[in-house]
Amino acid sequence: MASSLPSRLLLPPKPPLPSPPTSSAILLHIPTSGTHTRTSRFKCASGQAGFFTKLGRLIQEKAKSDVEKVFSGFSKTRDNLAVIDELLLYWNLSDTDRVLDELEEALLVADFGPRITIKIVESLRDDIYSGKLKSGSEIKDALKRSVLNLLTAKGLKTELKLGFRKPAVIMVVGVNGGGKTTSLGKLANRLKKEGTKVLLAAGDTFRAAATDQLEIWAERTGCEIVVAEKENVKASSVLSQAVKRGREQGFDVVLCDTSGRLHTNYSLMEELVACKKAVGKAVSGAPNEILQVLDGTTGLNMLPQAREFNDVVGVTGLILTKLDGSARGGCVVSVVDELGIPVKFVGVGEKLDDLQPFDPEAFVNAIFP
Repeated sequence: MASSLPSRLLLPPKPPLPSPPTSSAILLHIPTSGTHTRTSRFKCASGQAGFFTKLGRLIQEKAKSDVEKVFSGFSKTRDNLAVIDELLLYWNLSDTDRVLDELEEALLVADFGPRITIKIVESLRDDIYSGKLKSGSEIKDALKRSVLNLLTAKGLKTELKLGFRKPAVIMVVGVNGGGKTTSLGKLANRLKKEGTKVLLAAGDTFRAAATDQLEIWAERTGCEIVVAEKENVKASSVLSQAVKRGREQGFDVVLCDTSGRLHTNYSLMEELVACKKAVGKAVSGAPNEILQVLDGTTGLNMLPQAREFNDVVGVTGLILTKLDGSARGGCVVSVVDELGIPVKFVGVGEKLDDLQPFDPEAFVNAIFP
């Protein structure tokens, strides 16, 4: 007798079928262990305005409750900037130029970038000599305010913008090795924990192990997944099929993985345009978000990557990864200030919950000891 529930159930069966039409992608249902009885806290019909607004805000609120993880994730940056407290402890007006020179060096070491660093330091210098700042503690408070203003001055919204029509579609893009598929899996976990019905789409059709990797994430998070049925299937076809299934089967969010590619490879970059168009044809207004994953260990070298991807597909948000290792967190400020694209998540560790919603105020408190 066949078991009541196989580990993988292939849906739909092989053609012929009257509907849906024959496709080069297939839906894999990855059942969760045990009986899944979690009830979504969002009781609303498809298309009801406010569902995704509430979801985005709820996820963003979690950044405040998870602030300790952000602090630990930016420990390297905090160590690099710890010298600032020593510099300001015995500050006096006659020593201002030396102190500001050393503060400038500390910011550069933390990857704030020369333009941002000079802007911050010169503003502090003006306020000190004009008498607005009269103590080391006031200088540090002004420094923190300057960084926070750089992150928020352009009115950028860090919460996910998922529209009002289901399914919301999120494309994840980036260069090879930046943590793209891992970030997508962690994002799926965060969405699923809030009671959201998530479908994964294995659009990385170039890397041999990419589909296997995403299937593992599907199993870990209890999500369903759409993968290519055979080799040499176009990524745009897989993503289109996934979004159509998401619409037909009542999914809230479709997370689309894509192949990692160098930003200088124009033919592969053009394929992203095809992927974007394909999901837009499947669901009007999709994709709602195009999130670019940037490796924090590359520092300011991430800027040209972000420029190219943004020029090609219009990046709506950034995920900065590997900020728990050798990365220097000041790069966050430079990216936001130069590109005008909000950081929406930061990767601060290897665990399942270590993709944190980006909160500018929590970030500033995390990097300055």
